[in-house]
Amino acid sequence: MVSYLFLSSSSILFWFSLFLVLLFTTTTNALVKLPENITIPAVIVFGDSIVDAGNNDDMITEARCDYPPYGIDFDGGVATGRFSNGKVPTDILAEELGLKPSIPAYRDPNLKPEDLLTGVTFASGGAGYVPFTTQIAGGIPLSQQLKYFEEYIEKLNGMVGEERTKFILKNSMFVVICGSNDIANDFFGLPTVRLQYTVDSFTALMADNARSFAKSLYGYGARRILMFGAPPIGCVPSQRTVAGGPTRDCVVRFNDASKLFNAKLSGNIDVLSRTLLDSKLIYVDIYSPLLDLILNPGQYGFKVSNLGCCGTGLIEVTALCNNYTSAVCPIRSDYVFWDSFHPTETAYRIIVAKLLDRYLSRIV
Repeated sequence: MVSYLFLSSSSILFWFSLFLVLLFTTTTNALVKLPENITIPAVIVFGDSIVDAGNNDDMITEARCDYPPYGIDFDGGVATGRFSNGKVPTDILAEELGLKPSIPAYRDPNLKPEDLLTGVTFASGGAGYVPFTTQIAGGIPLSQQLKYFEEYIEKLNGMVGEERTKFILKNSMFVVICGSNDIANDFFGLPTVRLQYTVDSFTALMADNARSFAKSLYGYGARRILMFGAPPIGCVPSQRTVAGGPTRDCVVRFNDASKLFNAKLSGNIDVLSRTLLDSKLIYVDIYSPLLDLILNPGQYGFKVSNLGCCGTGLIEVTALCNNYTSAVCPIRSDYVFWDSFHPTETAYRIIVAKLLDRYLSRIV
């Protein structure tokens, strides 16, 4: 006689959820050792091209790069839409935490349901804290990235139930990297914007919008939130070419704008973190480690820090960096920058290692 064990729908959901969690959160060996009682189940990402993994691939926009030579060193030379030769910072972060080899784009048509459990990126090339910034390049604004995040939460609820979803949101690492486009493309790129704002008022607007975004994430259940500052935008190759004069020096006024925004963002995040209970809301300084690589490339094994690897290295980015008109440097690890705006995977690995060393103990 055969006996059958009948389970309620809630029991089935519990065991299915447990199976998914065990199956898909132990696939990569962690390089970073967390305290025994600490769990980071996922890395969830918002922002701009620095951490976009292909969300713009099906859009009519200048801010896309789903074609060679982008991705030349990524997973066998696949151009996924990452704005680099290989992995981007949040891919490396997920790898270091032992979650998975890379963080996929939420809008990737080949996204697997199980990828939701360990994190996705909603980031979009061209995005900024000021809504008009995103309109310039035609990316996905932060407001829409949040709407996609709402969809993500609903999908998680359907997969693993409400309680496990709350656990994932509470314990995951949320990464927000944005602001470069606001400064380079909006404020300094459009004279009409400088008629409406001073650099002080514009960076204040950016920082206030960033604070509101962080508060929104908290409202959805996020508790570990890393808010990245702006890089030394005046020292990236394209900006040196456009505004650095005959000798292509770092553009001081651009860097000053980044530092002003960073000071305002840091202050906003510090105040906000004191008002949000049970939160670990942290400002992350990306300006200093990247500037160190640019000013002292030899100390890190680089040979070139004022040009991109793609083409002449002066101005090529997105469509100008292509297999038809742009040769690629043979040794990408010699360069801090891949194209004229985005660093190489080698540079990102050094920066991520520095940031983990400085901030990991505060976020866990």
